[in-house]
Amino acid sequence: MSKPSARLLAVLLVAGSVALPRAQRGPAANATRQFVSVDAPVVAITHVRVIDGTGAPPRDDQTVVIRDGSIASIGSAASAAAPEGATMIDGAGKSLLPGLVMLHEHLYYPTGPGVYGNLGESFVRLYLAGGVTTMRTAGNVNGFMDFVLKRRIDAGEMAGPAIDATAPYLNGPNTFLQMNALKDADDARRQVDYWADMGATSFKAYMQITRAELGAAIEEAHKRGLKITGHLCSVTYAEAASAGIDDLEHGFMAATDFVANKQPDVCPGQATGQQTIAALDPNSAPFKVLVKTLVDRHVALTSTLTVFETFTPGRPFPPGVDVLVPELAQQFVAVYARTAANTNSIYANLFPKGMALERAFASAGGLLVAGTDPTGSGGVIPGYSDQRQVELLVDAGFTPLEAIRIATLNGATYLGRESKIGSIAVGKQADLMLVTGNPAATISDIRRVTTVFRQGVGFDPAKLIASVKGQVGLW
Repeated sequence: MSKPSARLLAVLLVAGSVALPRAQRGPAANATRQFVSVDAPVVAITHVRVIDGTGAPPRDDQTVVIRDGSIASIGSAASAAAPEGATMIDGAGKSLLPGLVMLHEHLYYPTGPGVYGNLGESFVRLYLAGGVTTMRTAGNVNGFMDFVLKRRIDAGEMAGPAIDATAPYLNGPNTFLQMNALKDADDARRQVDYWADMGATSFKAYMQITRAELGAAIEEAHKRGLKITGHLCSVTYAEAASAGIDDLEHGFMAATDFVANKQPDVCPGQATGQQTIAALDPNSAPFKVLVKTLVDRHVALTSTLTVFETFTPGRPFPPGVDVLVPELAQQFVAVYARTAANTNSIYANLFPKGMALERAFASAGGLLVAGTDPTGSGGVIPGYSDQRQVELLVDAGFTPLEAIRIATLNGATYLGRESKIGSIAVGKQADLMLVTGNPAATISDIRRVTTVFRQGVGFDPAKLIASVKGQVGLW
């Protein structure tokens, strides 16, 4: 075969550069088309406010062009002409944000004493409806469902966010009916290898794990190029950081570093740890030393203020409970009433203290990311709670732009995907949320989602929610 000419080679390279982005455009199979409101090769959103996720000031009256699933251009609506044949969306009075990247989500929900119902299909629809375009499941209690959902969503067979699928929990002896107990450090290595082979892209250590087991799991996960997080108790934050853990869940709410006479590899009880956190001074030397340790070792913290808000008396009733089956909705209404009547709850002090500690960590240069954790006693509803988490970060003292960055670009940075998702920039994947209003000024506007784009395909939140309303708890 003769060698191609330079001219032909140039044509082939140009053709390749044009064709490549088309592979990025999200597929939409028949099963997902019922939720799709925008599906076109070229989309132009005109006269829209751009909140890009970096923390930069909003840019008003912009035209954003999406081509084949990627952001092709961003410019002033006064001078940027929409491409011929583009599907036009009027963004006047609306804001365009990156899709949320949330790192403590689950595909299960508390349905009975010590039991979680696996609600994968309804949950992924709700997450997407709430503007979540990428999520980490942060532990699962079923085995394979999270991996299968990830593959089917990637293939366009189901509507939902991209999933960083975490393996079943790595834990020591425990009382959960749906959780394994590691035998030793070698078993921890075996579990990591097995679940990585099965499709896990992340791992999570839990409260009763030992230092040896955690260290072995971290080492094995890192060999695979995978990250591991932890909701810890038996192991302190400082010990986990020294072992090389990548992330710690629930801000400082799960830290046992300040428990007096803490025994190695023994969980003193979650309540005991929380009592020390409630009394902790953010300006104290011991806390500052711990923060410096975490920052120096590049350990991220995941804020999950939403789940702790449901334990705190005097807080607003959480949004989205009406999508649950009536029995679960009524169950949470009763829980909320009991919480409101508990005048001695530790959370009255712990909740605002947790906010202050997270703010101190971020101010010291720590990578704070966000999630929701739909566990506890219920009331943390996917999608709705992700929007609420951003609002709570503002309640904690972050500006709206800082809170949006924590829930978008910071999450993408932790996952190592910041070059592709997490902010609005030319060349990035068109994972976006279009909302009515201006969340940079009024953070509650983040709830007013009109369209969620996944790889350039726009989904209708109202249709996604309607498809599961009153049935969440069944599937």
